[in-house]
Amino acid sequence: MEQIIQELMKMFPMANAYLAGGIFIFARMLGFFRFAPVFNRKEMPGMVKISLALLMTCILTCVAKPDVTVIEDSFVLSILLNMVVGALLGYVAQLILLAVDAGGDMINMQMGLSSAMVLDPTTSSQVSILGKCFSTLGLIIFIELGGVYWLLQAFMHSFEIFPLDATIIPLTKLVNLDYVVDLSSNVLYMGLQIASPVLLATLGQDIILGVISKTAPQVNVFQLSFLFKPVLGAAIMVWILPMLVNIITDYFLSFSKII
Repeated sequence: MEQIIQELMKMFPMANAYLAGGIFIFARMLGFFRFAPVFNRKEMPGMVKISLALLMTCILTCVAKPDVTVIEDSFVLSILLNMVVGALLGYVAQLILLAVDAGGDMINMQMGLSSAMVLDPTTSSQVSILGKCFSTLGLIIFIELGGVYWLLQAFMHSFEIFPLDATIIPLTKLVNLDYVVDLSSNVLYMGLQIASPVLLATLGQDIILGVISKTAPQVNVFQLSFLFKPVLGAAIMVWILPMLVNIITDYFLSFSKII
């Protein structure tokens, strides 16, 4: 059996490099799928994710043409480092969509729907109803704009920054600190920009109800606020929905050069 393997290696000298490269790419792909938007959805069965990762590994191995002839350090260490690199890429991409989720959570709280929570299978945690709606809306817009293509471009570009057999992660090149700070600050900035119409409308309503409570103390303003806030918030959302789609689209397009 060993002679057969040796003869096959003589016939196909690059088989060893492609096999090792395929293992490293598969490990990086698994880490990428764990955090990257679209691919990290738990609605997608695990077997489907693994099959898709294996299929993409076969394609990328042929495209990347890995040169892993000599592995000086631990083979397991290289696999773990590739998984970490893939997870970093996926997390940075996930930060882009978190801004839309933050806007939905702000609107949900301002409309008085904080007690209405649903289970998010992606994070296995309780999330607000409007936060879930905005998350799905942002994901649909992201896919429609070609976000999956941007993610794959960034994944291919990572081979140039961090080779498959590298043992030191160049964080300054792989993840720009200023870029991460910009993305993190955009979570609050874009969330406020998305939720600002509903926030201003409900603030005006609170001022009006406050004036009513002073002029007519017998009116139960506290109960009226629970009735008016969801109705007013829903009306404002229906009115500004086309503008919200344009704002989210422009925000995603600003990160089209994710690589």
